Amino acid sequence: MRWNFRGVALLALFVFVPIQAADDKKADSGFTVDKEKKTVVIDCKIAPRKIDDPGYKEVYPLEVIATWPWAKEVGKGGQKAHETVVTFDKAVPPSAIHKALEELGLKAGTPVMGGTAKDVPQGPEVEISLEFPGPDGQPKKIPVERALVDPKTKKPMPRLKWRFTGSVMVQPDPNNPAKVYGADITGTLISIFPVTNQTVFQSHLSFADEKLIKLDTDKDLLPKEGTPCKLIIQPTGK
Repeated sequence: MRWNFRGVALLALFVFVPIQAADDKKADSGFTVDKEKKTVVIDCKIAPRKIDDPGYKEVYPLEVIATWPWAKEVGKGGQKAHETVVTFDKAVPPSAIHKALEELGLKAGTPVMGGTAKDVPQGPEVEISLEFPGPDGQPKKIPVERALVDPKTKKPMPRLKWRFTGSVMVQPDPNNPAKVYGADITGTLISIFPVTNQTVFQSHLSFADEKLIKLDTDKDLLPKEGTPCKLIIQPTGK
């Protein structure tokens, strides 16, 4: 696993993108917020599973669901660019998705990093779905866990509980007291395991589970890398 902090100074200067009004469905916004349906829909692409670097031949197990691809500015698509199911547009930083959930009346909880099985993320529960073109060309919508499989048995991941934890704030420059939204630096939107607290959503799985559960994408189910898709986030009321 490579942690890439190049370009942090640039991100420290980042100005959060204002989110669109709930009934504003501009196609170029990168995501939409629908107060009536209580959904946030993010335009994504199926991510490559191998890092674009000839020096790295290994395909790492999945640790996250979605990352923000600042490939040129930060490195190869953020810290988890090759350990994710989807990536989403440069115009949509994780902090904008945080604000979108607040538009739906949700209040972020507290993320976890490391810890034991007793250390669980806090925050309102959400359902996360993935929609992509099916073999017949029609949209196919699945719980995002269905896109995850054990690479040996090919069995899909059981349903998980996802929490809107929000990200911790971080100080990128030790010589500058200014803090920024941590997930905008890591590029992590949804973390399967608590490998970082600089994320917007976390599942109920523990850090110990990361050592036991190895996941890959279901290539028989998902379309090819680079295919446009949609990530749908909806509060459950829990």
